[in-house]
Amino acid sequence: MGRGDERLVRNASLIVLALVALRLVAAALTPLSFDEAYYWMWSQHLALGYYDHPPMVALVIRAGTMIAGDTELGVRLVSILLALPMSFAVYRSAEILFGDRRVAATATILLNVTLMAAVGTLIVTPDAPLLVASSFVLFFLAKLLETGRGAWWLAVGAAVGVALLSKYTALLFGPAILIWLLAVPQQRRWLLSPWPYLGGVVAFALFAPVILWNADHHWVSFIKQLGRARIEDFRPNYIAELIPTQIAFATPLVFVLGAMGLYTLIRHKAGALPARVLIDVMVWTVALYFVWHSLHARVEANWFAPVYPAFAIAAAVAADLTPGLRQRRVAEFCLRWAAPVGIGMFVLLIVQANTGWLSFGRRDVTVRSIGVGWRELAGQIEAVRQRTGATCVLVPDYGTTGWLAFYLPRGTCVVQQAQRYRWDFMGEPDPARLAGPLLHVDEVRPQSDLNDRFASVERVAELPRKRGPLVIETYALDVLKGPKGSVLDRSPPPELQ
Repeated sequence: MGRGDERLVRNASLIVLALVALRLVAAALTPLSFDEAYYWMWSQHLALGYYDHPPMVALVIRAGTMIAGDTELGVRLVSILLALPMSFAVYRSAEILFGDRRVAATATILLNVTLMAAVGTLIVTPDAPLLVASSFVLFFLAKLLETGRGAWWLAVGAAVGVALLSKYTALLFGPAILIWLLAVPQQRRWLLSPWPYLGGVVAFALFAPVILWNADHHWVSFIKQLGRARIEDFRPNYIAELIPTQIAFATPLVFVLGAMGLYTLIRHKAGALPARVLIDVMVWTVALYFVWHSLHARVEANWFAPVYPAFAIAAAVAADLTPGLRQRRVAEFCLRWAAPVGIGMFVLLIVQANTGWLSFGRRDVTVRSIGVGWRELAGQIEAVRQRTGATCVLVPDYGTTGWLAFYLPRGTCVVQQAQRYRWDFMGEPDPARLAGPLLHVDEVRPQSDLNDRFASVERVAELPRKRGPLVIETYALDVLKGPKGSVLDRSPPPELQ
């Protein structure tokens, strides 16, 4: 490695470390999203599977809280730190596939400045460990290509298995890898070798606990998530949302570079055939599936997480290997400003989520999902609970349940009244706590069925959740006594009705 290469790798490493440190600061300052609070409750009751997803996100959160406690930083700590092995895997993948340390360092930086990596590892969802596992699927396939040793298929299988433990989207790696083997003549020999199939056995073995959990729960998680692929009606308007959200999550300049890189690879102007096809199939297999999915349902921006390691490498190819003077000028401009723009977007997003300064205190898309104001509101709710002698807090939705469980004093009984199938991992709440006065917490609504279900319903407070002067929503607190039937609605999930 030359002196210039050493400096390039060192600078890339320092940038990644600085970005991880920035995310750790943001993690400590930013309240949990409702999904994070929900997944934190998973981490308090580890299981082989859950109604919504496989268990990896719960394990990631549990590991962080064992180190930093049940705090915002603790919930997010390990997810953010996983950006370090992710960056290593992407660097080595690019270096192996294109034989260029500049491409490798550029890919590492570009991935880390995307909002997918920055926000996606800060706000802990199943996409965070999936993003990291996806980088190792790519890395181990690159090692397979470099060495020709079949044993690397076992590592590929392990990475796919971990990805499956993160999110069912990882099932798309199977067809992507098969397409790669079929499309590259020198790789077809693996189809007659036992190694890929042994790798499949490894992936299956790692994923088997989730299968067993689903078998014990009427396959509900598989039905819920895999059932989304079924087209029941045609709504092409969702396609219009797809590209803008990916431009935002990739950040505009990285998106331009990625698109240029994919075009360069398709035109056979960079890299050997196996490397070009591998990057293409790892991006397009997932991307085309979600384009098809958008014909009938909304595709959330974070669902594209598995493509980002390969997409970042494609972007680096455009930045460093794009031929043609005009294209080079565009690529150089995008590369020069990609990091400042990506970092600036991240900082502005965190500032806005916490303060609302950029919208001058008005509502924006972050106020409903990020729990700004919940710590203060939970303190007021706890004061009311103690004053009324309520033995348990009833909540109508899982997001508010998670927020209250996290921000109320530990050990407080907090129960979602409906959708009890979400909470199978916790078991049933203590009947004695449900027998006393109950405190119902819900947004103020024009109509309520509480009077139909309880003999006594007394409104004791209406409390706002606020971000500065902005009232995000107002919560009604009702003391409930004398249930006319079961306090909890144990109806089966809609997937099983």
